[in-house]
Amino acid sequence: MTRRRWIADEVSDNRAALIGDHADHLVRILRARVGQEFDIATGSAVRRGRIASLTGKRVEFELGEEIPTGSSIEITLVLSIFKFDRLEWAIEKCTELGVSRILPVIAGRTDTRLAAASAKRRDRWQRIARQAAEQSRRTSSPEIAQPAKLSDVLNLESSARIVLSENQEPAPIRDVLLNAANQAPASAAKKDPRQSIDSIALALGPEGGWTEGELQLFLRAGWIFASLGTAILRAETAAIAATAIVAAYR
Repeated sequence: MTRRRWIADEVSDNRAALIGDHADHLVRILRARVGQEFDIATGSAVRRGRIASLTGKRVEFELGEEIPTGSSIEITLVLSIFKFDRLEWAIEKCTELGVSRILPVIAGRTDTRLAAASAKRRDRWQRIARQAAEQSRRTSSPEIAQPAKLSDVLNLESSARIVLSENQEPAPIRDVLLNAANQAPASAAKKDPRQSIDSIALALGPEGGWTEGELQLFLRAGWIFASLGTAILRAETAAIAATAIVAAYR
């Protein structure tokens, strides 16, 4: 039987703990007991954890052997802020699909009321991402950055930086990924060109898409334009579809 995985709030040597509401869910909702075993993500590894003690707000584990985990591509999602209920859906599903970092961006077509309220939503978005990470048995939860201007994220470092746009008649994202892999430096240990890309940044616009001025900023910063096809997708659908394609690429 597959053990449930938890991301530890505290780690010290061979001990780990869940605290606050995190622990309360395990105790009160799942009715955990001393002696039960779970997989515990410590930040640097995943280890088998046995409950040593528990209260409503703290669960302590004794950590055992390390559990092997597979490697994956690092995906940074530059996600324009749009309607919060749909944005939260995108954060949850993209976390399940393996996004490493989410950078919320106030774009030209972001509703001004949403932009003003976005900074207060970060803690909620982080909780949603953490719950999704544990549900999908990830080793860590993605970082959710503070909402920023587009100019603040244009120069982030990544093996490939891709902006989704319908305005530029770009190539399909699959072709863009293959082309980027073929152009990236390869090593003897990475004979498959796809393995030469270890990080990808994906930028997705708000409802209505990127403005022409924003597209020019991406172009000057060296981003590659890509398409998800001829259909016009909702922002959250585009984010989930693009993330799935990139996650499956490796």
